[in-house]
Amino acid sequence: MKGGPAFALLGTGDLDRLAALDKETGGVSRRGFIEKRLAAQERHPDAFLSIGAVDGAALAGFTFCHIIEGEFGGTEPVAVLDAIGVSPGSQGRGIGSALMGELTRRVRERGCRELRTQARWDQRGLLDFFSRTGFSLAPRLVLECATDRELR
Repeated sequence: MKGGPAFALLGTGDLDRLAALDKETGGVSRRGFIEKRLAAQERHPDAFLSIGAVDGAALAGFTFCHIIEGEFGGTEPVAVLDAIGVSPGSQGRGIGSALMGELTRRVRERGCRELRTQARWDQRGLLDFFSRTGFSLAPRLVLECATDRELR
């Protein structure tokens, strides 16, 4: 990828190669998630953004993002990074950083001044990547409540 990757917007026609790359990078199939995501993007193109990094005809990496407004009392649109993946053969070549740069540029064009995401605390590689690409801890906590029990 002399000069960096080429970028392409992804859609429903990219389902098979996205599902294959996501399984290759994450170890499990999330085809259903990707299929629903691309269908939602098709219905609401202003609320979603899926970008691929392309090396020739091969998909080297991807990002999924959605844009929300009014969450948690905010008034500005916020971009939320839902997924990022880089093929194992392309890792360590700056593809992920280039994807984050392209995503940041495109969400800024859509009026977003902030990009949020989440990761499990034990995903050291991903947390290191997020730190290198400008993410920091947010001033809020993510809370969970199991729904398989009675609430008091």
